[in-house]
Amino acid sequence: MRKGTLIGLLVLIFSVGASPQEQRPVKKRLLAIGMSAGFQHDSITYGLATLWKLGQESGLWDTYIRTDTQLITKKKLDANGKNLDYFDAVVFYTTGELPMDEEQKASLLSFVRDDGKGFLGVHSATDTFYKWPEYGEMIGGYFNDHPWHQKVRVNVEDRDFPATKQFPKSFEITDEIYQFRDFSRDRVRVLMSLDPNSVNLTGPRVHRTDKDFALTWVRNYGKGRVFYTALGHEYQVWDRPDIQKMWLEAVKWAMGMTPGDAAPRPKPAD
Repeated sequence: MRKGTLIGLLVLIFSVGASPQEQRPVKKRLLAIGMSAGFQHDSITYGLATLWKLGQESGLWDTYIRTDTQLITKKKLDANGKNLDYFDAVVFYTTGELPMDEEQKASLLSFVRDDGKGFLGVHSATDTFYKWPEYGEMIGGYFNDHPWHQKVRVNVEDRDFPATKQFPKSFEITDEIYQFRDFSRDRVRVLMSLDPNSVNLTGPRVHRTDKDFALTWVRNYGKGRVFYTALGHEYQVWDRPDIQKMWLEAVKWAMGMTPGDAAPRPKPAD
């Protein structure tokens, strides 16, 4: 065998052997906070475990589930060396005034707004930090009672966004349904909303008079991306393939892996 042919063959062998390792994408990192300083949702563990499973099955991200807020900081931690700089997105399935000091609060806002990272809120994440207005502004609104816990019809307002492409124009789901205050379509892009014709609007816990009950939305927050859905109180919601697909694509979008238009737009005509 000629010397040139041998060298060429060795180069080919080494390049083929190395290519799978070189082409393997680097997995993203999701920090999932499941913590209650108010009402305790039993589905927190189930929901965050589902996000862990989706990351593992897709091979796109690793999920670090915590029941504390220790890693929400830009300070260097001696315990494990991880802080917000280690992650690509943070998800909250939380309630109440979480134990975070001013540095931690500023770090979370900066993580999204300035670093261009992602924040995702599950269900009661809007029932969190009422005494911290900047948080409510970032996530897009605050919980203002749940008038319905039943089967409802959901209108899918945006079927072009990656997290909602798989849904039909409307579908039925059984869950605890929130309404919101300090919410405006001028700040967020609503992806899904409650069909008001599927519920009783005369109950004493119904506070909105405009019949605008958003359930899932996205927004750009500085350089970063925010996704929120009010769905997820019930275990069986997390088992739905269409909801799991929503979360898969929502995490990808929040981490900047896929594009999606988050520009606000007005409520569509009935």
